[in-house]
Formats: sequence, C-alpha cells, structure tokens
Amino acid sequence: MMALLRTLAAIVSLTLGLAACAREEPVPPARPVGPTIGDVALAELPPEVGQTLALIRQGGPFPYRKDGTVFGNRERLLPSQPRGYYFEYTVPTPASRDRGARRIVAGKGVTGNVATGGEYYYTDDHYRSFRRIRP
Repeated sequence: MMALLRTLAAIVSLTLGLAACAREEPVPPARPVGPTIGDVALAELPPEVGQTLALIRQGGPFPYRKDGTVFGNRERLLPSQPRGYYFEYTVPTPASRDRGARRIVAGKGVTGNVATGGEYYYTDDHYRSFRRIRP
C-alpha cells in the first residue's frame, strides 16, 4: 500500500512539474545594452563625405533644403540623446537624380555645436546602419 502511495505521489509530482514547465514562457534572447557602431577613417570614405563634412564645419551653405534638420534617431542605432542633439546632412551621390541614400548625422558632441563637436556618423544605406567617422 505504501509503495502504491509513493508511486501515485511521484506521478502527481511529475505531472505538476511538467505542467508548470509547459506554462513557462521562453526566455527572449539577450539584447545588447546599447547600439554597437563601428568606425571608419574619413580617408576610406567617398570624397563627397569630406566635402560635406567641410560644409558642416563651416556652417554651410548646404545644397539641399533638408540639410541641417533635426535627425530623430527613430531607428535607435545611434547612442541615445535628447531630441535636437543630432542633425542630418546629405552626402551627394554622383549621377543620382535625387538626394540618394548617403548621409552624415552630426551630434553636438562635447562643444554643443555640430560644427565643432566632432561627433559624425556616416550611413550609405539611408539610416539602416552607421559608422562613426574617424578624422
């Protein structure tokens, strides 16, 4: 009789344990703490990047109406900053009939000014990826 009770207790215990395991939600994969952005030397980028960077540093004039507008970082690929920290600028694409996909996104950096802050990111795929520009 005791053996039967122990067997029943083991079956109940196992059944409850399996049911509890079945109800547990899967653990989502770990997410990175912040965006991982590679860097690139200015010399490795197309010459138009250097030209646009020079315009940013001198405060313009810029060839496109949207140059110098606030970049919202909706993709959240750049380090998190308050709205109004990042600004976008078009990097011309030769033979393109429109603005193309190439941009520099400039942060205000330590100086609080995109012209002198030294924080510049390049994208050639319209904000799907960024690389920080090294001088």
